[in-house]
Amino acid sequence: MRPVSGLASMKISALVLGLVGLGLAAWLLQSYGIGRILDLFGNAGWFGIVAVIAFHGLQVLFSALGWRAVAGPGPDRPDLGAFLVLRLVREAVNNLLPVAQVGGEFVVSRLLQRRGVKLASAIAGTVADLTIQVVTQIVFTIMGLALLLRSVGDSAVSGYVAGALPVAALAIVGLLGAQWLGLAAVIETALMRLGRSMGWAGTAHVEGLHQALIDCYRAPGRVTMAALWHMVSWLLGGIEVCLALHFLGQDIGFGPGLIIESLGQALKAAGFVVPGALGVQEGGYIVICQALGLSPELAIALSLMKRLREVALGLPGLVLWRRIEAAPAPAMSVTEVT
Repeated sequence: MRPVSGLASMKISALVLGLVGLGLAAWLLQSYGIGRILDLFGNAGWFGIVAVIAFHGLQVLFSALGWRAVAGPGPDRPDLGAFLVLRLVREAVNNLLPVAQVGGEFVVSRLLQRRGVKLASAIAGTVADLTIQVVTQIVFTIMGLALLLRSVGDSAVSGYVAGALPVAALAIVGLLGAQWLGLAAVIETALMRLGRSMGWAGTAHVEGLHQALIDCYRAPGRVTMAALWHMVSWLLGGIEVCLALHFLGQDIGFGPGLIIESLGQALKAAGFVVPGALGVQEGGYIVICQALGLSPELAIALSLMKRLREVALGLPGLVLWRRIEAAPAPAMSVTEVT
């Protein structure tokens, strides 16, 4: 019997976890009554659903601004339109494909290379952007936790998130330290040696990865702007929750919306091993919304509206990905791929 390769094993694990998550989501729908949840969607109507989908475009824009800022200037840097397209592709891969919410970063690094950016610079800019995104998410989560403690006091969800925050902060500090001390240099050297031994010419393009990553962090103005744009994007997520709940028939203030979005995103990130955080997101929203006095049916409806938005924007993102891959390189302005 042939042994299962590492890649095949990862695919099997993703499939199993995805099926478990899908089963959990289905059980939650059945337990709380799919009829009542669909009635809430009836309140929203197509206008409400489309409005939530359109509003998310603002978050994509500010995330793209942050990514472009930290990627740094250069003659080969794409314009904002290209980063906007790539951000859609990145979210589409992470949300809709059976990957651990980071596969999109690998995809867009390759697409940036096809656009004419050096592979080392493409990877470095994407890694720096992802790192800043996670750092700002921790700040965003702390804001949401503080608001929750002020609003309803101690609760199960606040205890869970508060316990996980130090671990996440230490992980980020460790990641930043490793990047600065030469983790990228080790990866760069290993890939180049492997490429030479296996005759893979493509790995030579990662030369300079460590220096490119350090250059991203050595520009405090660009790092600050990237963090600012990402924080704006996170805060817009709180408004998106308020908008979605309004169309679902429940008006809440910005504070509760921020709590739901920040802690919901934190719990979703904690379930990163499950493709699309299936079941994890729904369960997280139920716990958070119940702490705020909102019904489980409303929490599930909110989660499903977000998933509809992910599909509505993700499918075009996957199409754009394929069209960019098929187009002669370089070709990736908004007008060239649409």
